[in-house]
Amino acid sequence: MSPAQNLGVPFKERYLALDVLRGLTIALMVVVNTPGSWSHMYAPFMHADWHGFTITDLIFPTFLFVVGNAMSFSMKKLESMGQQVFLKKVFKRTLLIFLIGWLLNAFPFVNYNPESGYSMINWSEVRLLGVLQRIALCYMLAALILYYLGKRGALIYSAATLLGYWLVMYLFGNADDPYSLTGNAALKLDLWLIGAKNLYMGEGIPFDPEGILSTFPSVVNVIAGFLVGKFIQDSGNNTGTVKKMVIWGIILLVACLIWDMAFPINKKIWTSPYVLLTISLDLFLIGFLMLVIEVWQKRNWTYPFEVFGRNPLILYVLSGVLISLFYAIRVGGQSIKGLIYESLFTSWLGPKDASLLFSIVYMLLIWLVGLWMDRKKIYIKV
Repeated sequence: MSPAQNLGVPFKERYLALDVLRGLTIALMVVVNTPGSWSHMYAPFMHADWHGFTITDLIFPTFLFVVGNAMSFSMKKLESMGQQVFLKKVFKRTLLIFLIGWLLNAFPFVNYNPESGYSMINWSEVRLLGVLQRIALCYMLAALILYYLGKRGALIYSAATLLGYWLVMYLFGNADDPYSLTGNAALKLDLWLIGAKNLYMGEGIPFDPEGILSTFPSVVNVIAGFLVGKFIQDSGNNTGTVKKMVIWGIILLVACLIWDMAFPINKKIWTSPYVLLTISLDLFLIGFLMLVIEVWQKRNWTYPFEVFGRNPLILYVLSGVLISLFYAIRVGGQSIKGLIYESLFTSWLGPKDASLLFSIVYMLLIWLVGLWMDRKKIYIKV
């Protein structure tokens, strides 16, 4: 990574609503990823247990959507470079983001035992996939599809993948319940290709919500962001553009609700109706932001979100690194995070309020770093 004057696309060539949406997404990602206590959280700040949907389930696909939005500005430049340079840039960026995500899974590279102290982690058991890894893979696949197949080919890929994913999940999942946690085809593929020891354990069994098979429908969220970005550039920031996005959002929402009756909305296996739902909601969201920011020119509230939106990757990584250090560094046998949480939050608040306030304060701490970077004109790209 290196300091740059932009994030791959000059600010003046983007619409402000994109930076605000990206910044809002990063802020919420930090909040939901760093509660004071995972045992005490308000329901909207938790993912759905399995089938179903909460507002938290919108955050990750929205980030993929804004990745696609940003690509709609940068692809023209990439395409003009020629195939060899294009592929080199795409693969280099993919590898770097994937590696950062994998290292973030391993950080701080040590385990703590009250009896024996610190010891090196077992590198062979580090989780292979994760949020940044999915972003990297989705970026790569979307870039390749758009470069070689164009917008028409990307639409065909999206329709074929969403239908094909449904078919694969149905045919290769357990006969009694092909969409269950323990019997879905995505889990079976990950166990076969990756192995249980390198999968996420947050569901109580080896299961990765950012697994291999479910990456393919998640690429559709990036493609949707790209197509919406192109549509806005072609149609302009006006009420007519917003109305058309709302209409398409309603169409996708209706299709999602119908499909949900046969293929349940599920973030953790990234089902096809979940893709339609999140794209629909993102259309409403970006349309609303465009209306307020670009059409009505109400911009006096946007800067706090622009701070996150201008350095999204580095601030997201920093949020993971810093909280890991808070847990790893011990004082008198207790983690720094535990000491801070008990003395400043649980000492005067109820469990859920304390947990939420901790996550908000932590998000603001990361925001202050982003503010300093913005004031110093430090923008980091990969």
